[in-house]
Amino acid sequence: MTDKPSVLFVCVHNAGRSQMAAGYLEHLADGRIEVRSAGSAPGDRVNPVAVEAMAEEGIDITAARPKILTPEAVQASDVVVTMGCGDACPFYPGKRYEDWVLDDPAGQGIEAVRPIRDQIRARVTALIADLLPSPDDRG
Repeated sequence: MTDKPSVLFVCVHNAGRSQMAAGYLEHLADGRIEVRSAGSAPGDRVNPVAVEAMAEEGIDITAARPKILTPEAVQASDVVVTMGCGDACPFYPGKRYEDWVLDDPAGQGIEAVRPIRDQIRARVTALIADLLPSPDDRG
């Protein structure tokens, strides 16, 4: 892969799951993957419990803001990861789509959000391994 791969995380409000996933991908991929996130009906702000859960991992998503999902964001991405947005996400041939079934952290306390966060981290780690060659593969 010569160009930097790009990933778009999409959930309804772009306030919890997709923001945590974007935070993890930015942190763990260390700039080697372009990261976007958006929502089909963006909220006013990122869920403060999601911010708290990520802070526990040493990842600061306080500057993140929910954004509206646009066809352009989908077209500009190699991989589109949906998280409960249903049919709101536009489909373009040639794009790789993954649907991650995760509980919605909205209205949940930190004890309920931590396992969601941990599931997201595991999936993001697997996605990075799939998108980026390991040092052994580069020759």
